[in-house]
This record gives sequence, C-alpha cells and structure tokens, in this order.
Amino acid sequence: MRLTRFAAAGGTVIFALSVAAAGQSPVRARDLGVPFDGTPGPLNAITDVSGITVGHTTVIRDLPSKGGKPAAVRTGVTAILPRGPDSAKVPAFAGWFSLNGNGEMTGTAWLEEGGFLEGPVLITNTHSVGTARDAAIKWLLGKNASLSGADAWWGLPVAAETWDGWLNDINGFHVTDQHVFNALDTAVGGPIAEGSVGGGTGMICYEFKGGIGTSSRIVGLGGRSYTVGALLQANFGRRSQLTIAGAPVGREVPDLPAYGDSGRPDSEQGSVIVVVGTDAPLLPHQLKRLARRVSLGLARTGAASGNGSGDLFLAFSTANSGAWSPGAATRVEMLGNDQLDPVFEAVVQATEEAVVNALVAGRDMTGHQGRRVIALPHDRLRTVLKKYGR
Repeated sequence: MRLTRFAAAGGTVIFALSVAAAGQSPVRARDLGVPFDGTPGPLNAITDVSGITVGHTTVIRDLPSKGGKPAAVRTGVTAILPRGPDSAKVPAFAGWFSLNGNGEMTGTAWLEEGGFLEGPVLITNTHSVGTARDAAIKWLLGKNASLSGADAWWGLPVAAETWDGWLNDINGFHVTDQHVFNALDTAVGGPIAEGSVGGGTGMICYEFKGGIGTSSRIVGLGGRSYTVGALLQANFGRRSQLTIAGAPVGREVPDLPAYGDSGRPDSEQGSVIVVVGTDAPLLPHQLKRLARRVSLGLARTGAASGNGSGDLFLAFSTANSGAWSPGAATRVEMLGNDQLDPVFEAVVQATEEAVVNALVAGRDMTGHQGRRVIALPHDRLRTVLKKYGR
C-alpha cells in the first residue's frame, strides 16, 4: 500500500491510498485456503465493477495521556464513488435496507424516495458522520456538481458509520474535512487495501481486528456477464459466533477477545456497513432487494444482528447512466425479477467473503487507553478449517 505521511502534533497522520503498491501481495482469505462459493472477478473487489473507485484516509496518531492512560487516534474515512470522477454529476439507481437500526446512514430518506444515489458513499466512525456528510457537500460543490444551478444546488449525501471507540479516541473528533477530501480525491480503481485502513482503521469484528473487506462475483445471465461487488466496514459480532466456511472458528480460537473488561462482554458492541455495487441493469426496488440479501451473507459468518449493532446496507447499479434527467422522459433497461436469483446469490457470496477478507487482513493493534486487539491468527484459522474438513 502506497502511503504519504504528513507531520502532525503528537505523532503522524497517515493518508493511505486504496491501491496496493507494485510488488505487494497482501494475504487474503483464499490465499489461506478458505473455500468460497461462486466465481470472483479478477480483483475479487468491488472495483471489478467498471467505473467504481475507492479511496481511504487512515488517521493514526498517539496523543498525550488522559487520566494516566495513553490516548490514541485510530480512525479514518473510506469513500466509494459509484461512477468515479462522474459520481458528482451522474446519479445512480440505488436502494438501501436496515437490518438493525442502531447506527446511521445519512441521506437514505431521499434515496428511498427518489431512487437515486446522488454522489459518493462515505464510511467513518460514529461521531464523525456529520463531518463526513458536510465535507461531502463541500466537495461536490467544488466539483461543480450543480443539478439546478450553482446558487440553488442542494445535496443529501450518504455518510455511514460504525463505532471505533474501543481503539480510538472517538470523542476527540479527529476526522476533518481534509481527511474526507483526501479519501474522495485519491479514490481509484484497481486493488483495494483491506483491514485497518480508512474508516476501518479502529474497527473490531468478532472480537478480532476488523476493518475494510471486499469481494466480487461474476454472474452470467442470458448470454451476458454481470459483476456484483461488495465492500464493507466490519465492526460486529461476538467471538463465539464467528463461523468461516462452516467451521466454528471463534469457539476454537477463544484467545484474548476484545471487550472482555468492558462490563458488557456478552453484548454486541459494533456494527457493519455494506455497500453493494453492480453493473447489472436494476431499478431501485430491485436494488433494495439486493441490499436485503447482504443479511444472508453476514449470517453465513455467524452474525445475529444484536440489539447494539447498526447493520445498514446500500446497493447501487452503474447501468442506466442516462436515467437521471431534470426535464425529459428517459428509457431504462432492467432485468426481469425471474432473472435475479443468481444476482441475489452473488450478493450473499461476496458479502461472506468480504467479511473474512477483512479479518484476514487485520493486524494486532494497540490503541486508546492501551487497549489491544489481536488479529485472527492465520495458522490457527488453517488448523480449524482442516479439523472440520474445510
């Protein structure tokens, strides 16, 4: 991963770009022999869908101690642009779904009503959603994303969150406009950095180090090929729930679970945001159906969507680029409902693999108040899979 460092008081802020540097080969779940269903795209990432770009800003900084305990910043922003540079001006059909609403995804009331995603999707920590949302409007205005004149333009951008307060000084409000601008401006296609990057920097999944994960599937329908990709910010689940390829990995690797001294060790502590992109021609009501299927992919990994979990999902299509028009009738293409089963299955498969990719990409991290979260140990994962014949 290519990094550019900027000096900052008390430490270093790291802006992490989304593409792996030449010669790097990050380990992913398939490299460890984890079996998955379906056929992935060449990158096995949401960027297999032509036109989609992703950018990360990773903010890592140590702070002066608070109350005798070390303080730390472990946070960031991830940006998904459905149409790359054109995302500011060409809306995309979209739908969304809330499996459990203990979370936030701004702009969804208008998305539900209007059926369009009008710009990028931003993912950050719980207390930085407002900053990300407002910065997105500033960025869109800077790109002259005027739908009805520069002076009259208004926007309701999508910004979503999961809670990173175990490892990050979340009440310090360390995400700034510039961090959001950087994630948007550096968004590119190609391989995507996973794990502790961008909005996923301080996240925890199944009480192992979590973060950003992605995957994709190729679907053949009626002689044509379509791509379905998922990108998620994984910050959910209890250790005992984790299931990988049908094997009870969490129960077999009980070492050092996070939240053990939280006072609520048996309660859901996090959330998950999932963004699904596809080039299949689908209308908003069909994309809402795709967003619902994310739930089944998470369930394959053991998720139960606890009371404390904000499980919010969004799906968009890059097809029908001329569908949005301020004053003229347009023609759109759509798949019939009877054709959607393979697309639904692709969403389930890509979501499941994206979760495991986020876990495999994790690295041990020590953060706010000296709390430490271990990564899923690769050797132990292999051992468990072998034990259960997977």
